[in-house]
Amino acid sequence: MKKQQTYGNDSISALKGADRVRKRPAVIFGSDGLDGCEHAVFEILSNAIDEAREGHGNLIIVTRYLDHSIEVTDFGRGCPVDWNEKEGRYNWELVFCELYAGGKYKNNTGGDYEYSLGLNGLGACATQYSSEYMDVKSYNGKSLFEISFRKGEPITELTETPLGRGQKRTGTIVRWKPDIEVFTDINIPEEYYSEMLRKQSVVNSGVHFVLLIEREGGEFERSEYYYENGIIDYVAELAGENTLTAPVIWRTETVGRDREDKRDYKLKVEVAFCASNAKKIIEYYHNSSFLEHGGSPDKAVRNAFVYAVDKYLRANGKYNKNESKITFPDVEDCLVLVTNSFSTETSYANQTKKAITNTFIAEAMTKFLRHQLEVYFAEQPMEADRFTAQVLVNKRSREKAETTRLDLKKKLAGNTDISNRVEKFVNCRTKDVSRRELYIVEGDSAVMPVRGKTLNCQNSSYEKIFKSEVILNLLRVIGCGVEIKTKSKEMVPFDLDALRWNKIIICTDADKDGYHIRTLLLTLFRRLLPTLLREKKVFIAESPLYEIVCKDKSYFAYDEAEKAQILRQLGGQKYKVSRSKGLGENEPEMMRQTTMNPATRRLISVTPADEAETDRIFETLLGDDIAARKAFITEYGPQYMSEIDRSGDDA
Repeated sequence: MKKQQTYGNDSISALKGADRVRKRPAVIFGSDGLDGCEHAVFEILSNAIDEAREGHGNLIIVTRYLDHSIEVTDFGRGCPVDWNEKEGRYNWELVFCELYAGGKYKNNTGGDYEYSLGLNGLGACATQYSSEYMDVKSYNGKSLFEISFRKGEPITELTETPLGRGQKRTGTIVRWKPDIEVFTDINIPEEYYSEMLRKQSVVNSGVHFVLLIEREGGEFERSEYYYENGIIDYVAELAGENTLTAPVIWRTETVGRDREDKRDYKLKVEVAFCASNAKKIIEYYHNSSFLEHGGSPDKAVRNAFVYAVDKYLRANGKYNKNESKITFPDVEDCLVLVTNSFSTETSYANQTKKAITNTFIAEAMTKFLRHQLEVYFAEQPMEADRFTAQVLVNKRSREKAETTRLDLKKKLAGNTDISNRVEKFVNCRTKDVSRRELYIVEGDSAVMPVRGKTLNCQNSSYEKIFKSEVILNLLRVIGCGVEIKTKSKEMVPFDLDALRWNKIIICTDADKDGYHIRTLLLTLFRRLLPTLLREKKVFIAESPLYEIVCKDKSYFAYDEAEKAQILRQLGGQKYKVSRSKGLGENEPEMMRQTTMNPATRRLISVTPADEAETDRIFETLLGDDIAARKAFITEYGPQYMSEIDRSGDDA
């Protein structure tokens, strides 16, 4: 029984000092895992970016060390760390040991930072509190100031070293190691740094970002990130050469407030976009922070683009009679767009800064984008036609896919006896799924027959796939739906628990036609039911190439080497070798021994290996690129000449 404890006035306690972060890091960083550790890096980087954006230094260096420590170097004015007369304390204590202390509270009233990433005076202190150690160097042009911390506490006094004539410089260097006692994981991957700095170089045009990665032996690998023209260059890079419209950029500045009783603040916005039928990418940034969840800019883009495109389509008679209105997913599917906004007051959803909630920003951006799109459509009629026509194509494709989804769901639904619904299908007698096996056989045989070659599902449209009665019958028999996602939802919800079989066994002849049919069936499973492959539910029954009869006993060889081995074992005895017939012509006893008896059959489990390489091979051999297929056959075909089956060739 749980021990009774007294709950009274002495039960309430307050976390103090570094424990406010070390014991509850997720409150500040959003997580006590790797995400939180990564956000701490961004907090320190943000201070360097704020300096650069105010015109103090145009180079920021981030170094990742092998011991998981990080260093951020900037060439700004240098973080103030000396005595603060007004506060009666040292600034190093305010910046690195006091939550809610900083120099960015007056950015809407003429302070040092007008458009800053930092707002709350939390980042530097919280990162210091959560570190195993932190060493700070600050250069103000005359002196170098240094101080060190361990586990949230200062371990040295502030030191000041005058700079010699040749050492004059300004800026801040912060090196720290996230504490594994605070975060569950501190091994921040290289990809995080490269992606973060790439994004920051996009929205801070003119600032050079350098990433140094320490390698074994003390060498450093260097990468640089720089976009001279910012988001317009980035959109052009994302979209590539084959776009429907050329990238454009629009800019505006305005002033407003979120509520009547609130004060005005400044807003700067730039939007770059183009239309593409090959790419769809939308990214939002505010005060340099990547807004993963969007918020106000996302609301504005959705509203403005749907409004403007719909208005254009109606004005130009592009809709069919009684046709429904476009939706944002129809626009989104052909949009490459980046917004980059700055405001002197910002309401982030939380400290992780992944969404903003300012109502004025949403309203101002909506009004701006609606107007710009209307002008753009009027001044660029050819661009407007290409863009809006693609949106209409996307809409009609989405609606057609939805109709197909509902039709397929209806075809696959129901619990009626599949033996009566699928021609020539022979069901198992047992209801025990762990014992049930489905044989997919070539030709017009029993069990689950597949007559002829099935449709190549590699690049076929879903509409074409689900017009195939053979494929529909197979899906009905398997019973677990399909794993296809349209732009809105799954075609038919996939449910592994609804699978009626423990094993699905592909059983084809051991000749070129059989191998072709087998490959087409595997393509079907990869496209429509990949989980069955991952769960090891799909097998190939090996068909013997030869039957060797000696004294009324049959031996089966699956390749030339096995045939030679059997013949050696028979020695001088008389025997008869015959090429194995097609499955439909094999005797029942032979089928039982070679294909169906678990004790004597040979099954190959079909499981995914390197998925990217598998995709490449399937696309090369079964896709639409004839030149790539020819090149592949030319390169690798000679290796398999000896294995070619010519038994069905004309003499």
